[in-house]
Amino acid sequence: MKKIALIGSTGSIGRQAVNVVLRYPDRFRIVAMAANSGGERFEEQLARLRPDFAALRQEEGASLSVPQGVRFARGEGAFEEACAYADADIVIVAVTGFAGLKAALLAAAAGKDIALANKESLVVGGALVLRRVREKGVNLMPVDSEHSAIWQCLNFDRAAPFSRLILTASGGALRDVPLERLAGVTAAQALAHPNWNMGAKITVDCATMLNKGFEVIEAMHLYAAPLDRIEVLVHRESVVHSMVEFADGAVLAQLGVPSMELPIQLALTYPERLDCALPRLNLAQVGALHFESVDLRRYPCFALALECAKKGGMYPCALNAAGEVAVAAFLRGQIKYTQIAEIIEGALVGASDKEPESYAALEQADRLARERAFSLLP
Repeated sequence: MKKIALIGSTGSIGRQAVNVVLRYPDRFRIVAMAANSGGERFEEQLARLRPDFAALRQEEGASLSVPQGVRFARGEGAFEEACAYADADIVIVAVTGFAGLKAALLAAAAGKDIALANKESLVVGGALVLRRVREKGVNLMPVDSEHSAIWQCLNFDRAAPFSRLILTASGGALRDVPLERLAGVTAAQALAHPNWNMGAKITVDCATMLNKGFEVIEAMHLYAAPLDRIEVLVHRESVVHSMVEFADGAVLAQLGVPSMELPIQLALTYPERLDCALPRLNLAQVGALHFESVDLRRYPCFALALECAKKGGMYPCALNAAGEVAVAAFLRGQIKYTQIAEIIEGALVGASDKEPESYAALEQADRLARERAFSLLP
């Protein structure tokens, strides 16, 4: 029985992680869970999972119905306890944004294996996270579908040699909208992803391909990959989740139907593979697989991410912070879709290429970038 602490239980990844656990109740048990705020979904999860400990990061909120035998607490201290829960074997970090960095650092410091579904923790603080992972000798399993694919192609060895990593991208919901019409697209249009069902923030990031830029930075940390050995291709079918090229020119790819449950489950069971209760890939029905280069005119956020990857230091942290502010403003209807890249670019002014030495330094960089981004909002 593998004991799990699930951080970010009510989000898209968290809900799918619950599905995996409930599929194999004889193998997995969630002993601790945390979310930012409560609500009906959190209450339903409490009733169904009955963890030993449950936490909400928000101090205030409506009262909850907590099952007997479940210890419940609110606030930052409660969130931190869940991230490093003493009785857990593995921590699934499924929160979104900068918050995932603290979760990953706390889990590693506590000596817990980590199933990492929060790419931002490596984007903003990859060197810190991986240093702590090495110091504590814990396992770090990538849950992003693209990085799980690379991990699988490397035979579950992040240190295995390779010549090139090839990340695939669907191109997002707006990939066929004429460039001159992008300024007028709505949040609903950006959220209508053709292949994947995800949370609002990451779905917009897929439309701008900021998400793919994050994954490039993530790959640099996970696989010690220099930027010039990482390629991104637009792949509309989302069947090939990523590829690895080796010294002899051979290329291995991981294929499957678009679902996060496979990488989530594999992070918990590897090297063993279990039935995921997913539809089987029918290549005859798919018919053809298409690949194309990224059009930087359509995806300026991706270009900004590559520049931040080159500069390093605090730039990726500022990129993430500004992206969170800009996307939230777009979803509120405060700015146009095309202004997301403009605000991010403006917020990067003044960022530092100095390597972060601590979590506190990253917190400060995050705060300053958010302030710059907010000042650029109309």
